[in-house]
Amino acid sequence: MKTRFLIVGVLSVIILSACSNTNKENKQETNSKQTETNMEQKTINLTKAEFISKVANYEASPDKWEYLGDKPCIIDFYADWCGPCKMVAPILEELAEEYKDEIYIYKVDTEAEQELAAAFGIRSIPSILFCPMGEAPQMAQGALPKDGFKKAIDEVLLKKS
Repeated sequence: MKTRFLIVGVLSVIILSACSNTNKENKQETNSKQTETNMEQKTINLTKAEFISKVANYEASPDKWEYLGDKPCIIDFYADWCGPCKMVAPILEELAEEYKDEIYIYKVDTEAEQELAAAFGIRSIPSILFCPMGEAPQMAQGALPKDGFKKAIDEVLLKKS
């Protein structure tokens, strides 16, 4: 009887040890995938403070738009739960790579940055703000196809004919 309990106890320890190692491996794999995803991301997530320092200080000059960037940008106001936002996200990643030396592509999570979204009157998502150099920004609502984005980038932001 004692031998039986001893065998069950030893087997329990072995099983728990194996499960523990599997969990550690799964966590390491998950962390590795998250790191790869973060490294692959070409768009730039903005908080309110970053928006104010990189894009426009709308609090200091609420009646006047003054873009602070050194090259034009697109700002995607999105939410993680939004289906159309999820469709636009990979397109913006591709465009961020294609136009990496010419424009910035920023993302603002409207759930996390509700005050910022409210300041720009965001009522539906995705809402896309195109910010050319030295001109007023232009807002588009809804999911645009890639060719629609490329046309807006070339004509509105980069002034290519």
